[in-house]
Amino acid sequence: MWTREYGPRIVAVRQGPTRVHDQRSASRAAGSPDFQHLKPEAGLLHRLGISKPLIARMAQRAVINGTSIEAELLASGVIEEDAYFAGLARMYGLPFLPVIDPALVGDPLCGDTQLAEPHMVRLQYTDRQPVMAVAPQILHMEGLARRFGRHGNGAGNLAITTPSAIRKALWKAGETRRVSDAVRGLFDSVQSLSARLVVTGDQGFVAGASLCLLSLLLVFAPMLAVVLGHMLLSFFHAAALFLRIMAVSHGKRHPRLEASLESGCDVLPVYTVMVALYREAAVVPQLIAALDALDWPRSLLDVKLVCEADDLETLEAIRQARPGPHIEVVEVPAMAPRTKPKALTYALAGARGKFLTIYDAEDRPHPQQLREAFHAFELGPSELACLQAPLVIGNAGESWISAIFALEYSALFRRLLPALGFYRLPLPLGGTSNHFRTALLKASGGWDPFNVTEDADLGMRLCRMGYRASTLTLPTYEDAPTEFKVWLAQRTRWYKGWLQTWLVLMRRPLRTAREMGPLSFLVFQLLVGGMLVAALSHPGLIVFITLSVLSLMQIPAPQPSVFTTMMLAMDVFNILGSYAVFFALGATPMTDREKKGMGWKWAMIPIYWMAVSLAAWKAVLELRLKPFHWNKTPHTPSRSGSLPPGLAAHPAQVFAAMTSASDKV
Repeated sequence: MWTREYGPRIVAVRQGPTRVHDQRSASRAAGSPDFQHLKPEAGLLHRLGISKPLIARMAQRAVINGTSIEAELLASGVIEEDAYFAGLARMYGLPFLPVIDPALVGDPLCGDTQLAEPHMVRLQYTDRQPVMAVAPQILHMEGLARRFGRHGNGAGNLAITTPSAIRKALWKAGETRRVSDAVRGLFDSVQSLSARLVVTGDQGFVAGASLCLLSLLLVFAPMLAVVLGHMLLSFFHAAALFLRIMAVSHGKRHPRLEASLESGCDVLPVYTVMVALYREAAVVPQLIAALDALDWPRSLLDVKLVCEADDLETLEAIRQARPGPHIEVVEVPAMAPRTKPKALTYALAGARGKFLTIYDAEDRPHPQQLREAFHAFELGPSELACLQAPLVIGNAGESWISAIFALEYSALFRRLLPALGFYRLPLPLGGTSNHFRTALLKASGGWDPFNVTEDADLGMRLCRMGYRASTLTLPTYEDAPTEFKVWLAQRTRWYKGWLQTWLVLMRRPLRTAREMGPLSFLVFQLLVGGMLVAALSHPGLIVFITLSVLSLMQIPAPQPSVFTTMMLAMDVFNILGSYAVFFALGATPMTDREKKGMGWKWAMIPIYWMAVSLAAWKAVLELRLKPFHWNKTPHTPSRSGSLPPGLAAHPAQVFAAMTSASDKV
C-alpha cells in the first residue's frame, strides 16, 4: 500500500529490514568458517602490498556477499584494475598487457561467454606463437607462474591482462556479427514475432478485402455502413472502458502492500542494470548518481551504459563522470534501425546477472528496488519472467502536459498494471524499470529492434510463451515532457509501436488466442486495440455528439429515433466515462503532495484526449511512411537531480534528495 508521503517511508524502509539484514550478515561473517577459508587469499594479497586493515574490510564484505576478497577489492574502486593486475604480473614474473589489440583476437566462438565472465582470450600473432592473455584470480597465480614464468616450460605463451581489456577487445572484434544478430536475430529465428514486416501478405489481403466491402456498403447502403461502423466502435469503446472501471474497483478492494525486502537467500546474485543512452550528455552526472545510490553490493552489480559508437558527446560525458569499476560502457556500432531495443539486444550478450533491469537515462529509481524485485522473484513461481516497477512523474507541476502525464502514469502503473498482474493477465510493460529473469528474457527472444515500443511488444510476447509478469511497489522517478512538440513526438512513437504490436499479434489471431488463452487474448484486444480505437475514434464521437445536441436544440426539435437516442447515450457515456475513469484511476493512488502539484490542471483532460487522438492519427501516417523511425525524446537534468554534498554514502538519503523537489511542487 502506498503511504501518504514518499520521503519518510523511503527512509524508514532503508533503516528497517535492510539494516537488520546487514547487521545479521556482518555478525555471521565474523564467526563464519568461510572467513577462515579466505586466509590464503588474504596472505597473498598482503604479499602484493595490500594493507591488512583493508584486507580485513574486504574479507568481511566477501563473506556477506559470497564473493572473494579480490572481487570486493576491485569492485570497491580503492585500487585501480590496471594497477592491481600489473602488480600481479610483476610479483610472479609474467608479462602484462594493459590493452589488447582486437585484430589479434578475431571473433572466437567463445567470445560471448567471455564477455560475461572474462577470464582468458587467445591472441593470434603472425610472427610468433599464439599467446594466451588471462585475467586470473590471485589464488591461481602460483600454478600459472610455475608453468608459464621465466623458467617454466610454457614461458612466453601467457600474459596477464585485465577483465576490462578482454571485454573491450571482444566487443570490438565481434561487433559486426553481434550488431547483425541484434538486428536480424528475432526475424531470422521467429519471423512471425518480428515487426520488421509491417503488414504481411495475408494481412494486406484481409485489409484490402475489408476496404472493398466497406466501399461497396458506402456506395449501395451508406446508412447501414455508418450505423454498423458506429455500433462497432461504440461497443468496443465501452468494453475497453469497462476494463478500466474494473481496475478502479480492484484498487479499492486490494490496496497495495508494503515492499518486502527480506529474502530467504543469504547470498545475493549478480544483478545486471542496462541503460540505453543516445545524445544524453546533459543527464549523465544525474544518472551516475542514481545508479550509485542503488542498494546492492557493487561486486554483484553489473551496470552497462549502452551508447551509440558515434555519440561522442555522451561517451565523453561518461568518461568525465569517472564511473566506478562496476559500470561498463558498451558502444553499439552504427547500423539501422537506430532504436533503443536494438542497442539493448546488442548489449544483452554481455549481461552476467541472473536478473536484469532496464532504466532510462533520466530515471531516479528507488535505491532498494533491486532488493524488492529479487525477493519477489525468489518467492514467485519459476514462470514469473518480469516485474514492472511503478513510474512516478517528478515534475507534474511544471506544465499542464506534465500534470496530466503524471495522472496517466499513476493510473497505468499504480492501478491498471497491478490489477492485470493480480489476475495473471498480460502486461503492456513500460519502457523502463522492467526487471527480468535474464535466462527467460533471452529465451523469449529479447527486444524486437524494429518495434518502437519494444516494452509493450515484449510484455505480450512473454504472455504468449506462457510466462507471467507482475508489479513492484518501490517507484522510479522520471520527468515528463513539458512542451507539446516534445510530448507529441514521444506519444506518436508510442502509438506507432502499439500499432506494430497489434499487427504482429494479429498475423495469426487464432494461434495467438490459443497461446495466450481466451481471456488474455480478449484483454490484449481491449488494452492495445481498445487504446487505439479510443484514440482514433475520439474526434468522431465528439462530432456525432455535438451534431446530435445541436439538432435537438433546433426549434421545433426533431423527434430522434430510438436507435439514435441509444447511440447518443452510449457515446456520451463513453466520452464522459473515459474522462472520469482516467481521473479516478490516476488520482486515487496519488499522494496529497502529488494531487496538490497537479492542482486544477486535471480540467485539461478533454484537451489532452484530443491531443492523444492527434498523436494516434500521426502514428498511422508514420507507420506507412517511416515505420522504424525513433522519435528521440530530449532529456534535461531534473530540478531535483542535483545532490547536496555528503549524501552519496546513504542510498535512501540520495533518493530522498533526488525526489524532494518534485514532492514540494
